[in-house]
Amino acid sequence: MPDTVPVTVTVNGSKHEKEVESRTLLVHFLREELDLTGVHVGCESTLCGACTVHLDGRAVKSCTVLAVQADGQEVTTIEGLATSAEELHPLQVGFWEKHGLQCGYCTPGMIMAAKQLLDDNPNPTEAEIREAIDGNICRCTGYQQIVDAVQHAADVAGAA
Repeated sequence: MPDTVPVTVTVNGSKHEKEVESRTLLVHFLREELDLTGVHVGCESTLCGACTVHLDGRAVKSCTVLAVQADGQEVTTIEGLATSAEELHPLQVGFWEKHGLQCGYCTPGMIMAAKQLLDDNPNPTEAEIREAIDGNICRCTGYQQIVDAVQHAADVAGAA
C-alpha cells in the first residue's frame, strides 16, 4: 500500500485538503486530484515549462515539486488568472490579440512565466522578455508572437 500524507493547499483561492502519495508531483495533483488541466505535462524534467504555475507567488515548474512540498502554500494556475470569463488577465488578452499561441500546449506555462516577469518588472525590454521565457519551449510560434503578446500585456497594464 502506497505511503499517503495529508496536504492542504490553497489553489486559485480555494482551499483543498487531500491525501496524496508522498511521491505525487504537484503537476499530477493539480491535474488529477483537482481537475485543473490547464497545467500541462510536457517533459516531466523541467525542460519544457508547460507545467509552470505560481507557488506562493513565484513561478515554478510543477513537474519538479512534490505535492507535499506545496502543503500550506498557495498555488495559482492559468485557471486562476482571469477574474471571470469576461475579464481575462492582460497576458491572456495579449496572447489572443498578438497571436502568441498556435497549438496552445505551451501557452499556460508561457503565460505563468511571463506573469512572474511582469510582477517583478512591469516594463520589460524585449531581451528581458526573451530571458524570462527562456525555460519554456514552444514548438509552433517561433517566439516572436509570444514576445509581442507579453509586451502588449505590459503596455496595457501600464496604461491602466
